[in-house]
Amino acid sequence: MDLKRLLGPLLGVALLAGAGFGVWKSFSSKTATEKVGPRITVRVVSGSEKIPLLKDERLAQALERRGITLQVQKAGSREIAGLPDIGTYDVAFPAGQAAAEKIRRATGAKASATAFATPMVVASWKPIAEVLAASGIVRLEGGVYWIVDMGKLLDLMAAGKRWRDLPANSAFAVGKSVLVSTTSVSTSNSAAQFLALASYLFNGSEVVATAEQADRIALKIHPLFSKQGYQESSSSGPFEDYLSIGLGKTPLVWIYEAQFLEQALQRSLKADMVLLYPRPTIFTKHVMVSLSDKGVRFLEAMADPAAMAIAVEYGYRTEDPGNLERLRGMARSKGLALPDLVDLVDAPAYEMLERMIVAIENTKETTP
Repeated sequence: MDLKRLLGPLLGVALLAGAGFGVWKSFSSKTATEKVGPRITVRVVSGSEKIPLLKDERLAQALERRGITLQVQKAGSREIAGLPDIGTYDVAFPAGQAAAEKIRRATGAKASATAFATPMVVASWKPIAEVLAASGIVRLEGGVYWIVDMGKLLDLMAAGKRWRDLPANSAFAVGKSVLVSTTSVSTSNSAAQFLALASYLFNGSEVVATAEQADRIALKIHPLFSKQGYQESSSSGPFEDYLSIGLGKTPLVWIYEAQFLEQALQRSLKADMVLLYPRPTIFTKHVMVSLSDKGVRFLEAMADPAAMAIAVEYGYRTEDPGNLERLRGMARSKGLALPDLVDLVDAPAYEMLERMIVAIENTKETTP
């Protein structure tokens, strides 16, 4: 048989198949593009505690597959609503429902959704935990340090007690006041959460519900902030002092559990660093507030299980029970116990919390 006559039809079939593959590939690419929508850049302003997550390369790749490129800026969760350029962002991502509500009221947001949550805790040191244990304030149970009497700790702070005043204290017998270091209550959600918990305990274990209660409690809590001196505007500040400067600067610092877990999982902890879980404590929800149509697409993309799985590696608790067990397993591998939390406090209504914050700010301005 003539070789040319044999190869001719085969070549034709090959060319036809190649053309068909090219058409299929072109159609598939077009379909994929239509599925994710046009490529967009989404500008996000977020509380500082989530910046490492939002800049994670794996999250960037997951969003890129949906046609989204992120530009991220940090700000204190409570100061986001007042940013002069807030209208240039597509998403505000504060910590705390009150901060999110403040943003919604200021911007007329398109939509919002809770991404994940984390409880409020106190980062400390083993010698400090032992000193507080001698005063009946802290107890080690099942590998977890609990602040079993958060009210008593707050009373020590309100009474102006110093570390050297505590019994059986040879480890930290200094003249420094017993205080929990926080951020600024005017700019940061973590400080507002401390206010919410303290107000509950100072109000007879009742959520502050009236203007009279709010004004009275704010006056009592004000010194717990003012005695600290300078306060950072976002939650990364005091935690960085804890990590770098140590016990002398921050024997007790109010943080998100996720900050401590992220440090343990992504980097490392010093041997005597410990986490104290207050009883009761309060959960913070991290809320995504969409300010544009592009922001709505970001909210949808962040609901992907792959995105939530990455968030777990930064210490966040999600709605998926499987993710919580995975987080517990990762914590155990670092020598940390991740407890169930059942003694939880509700934050005051938005108006009551704002009233107390304003009262504390005004007291600060009028204090000589």
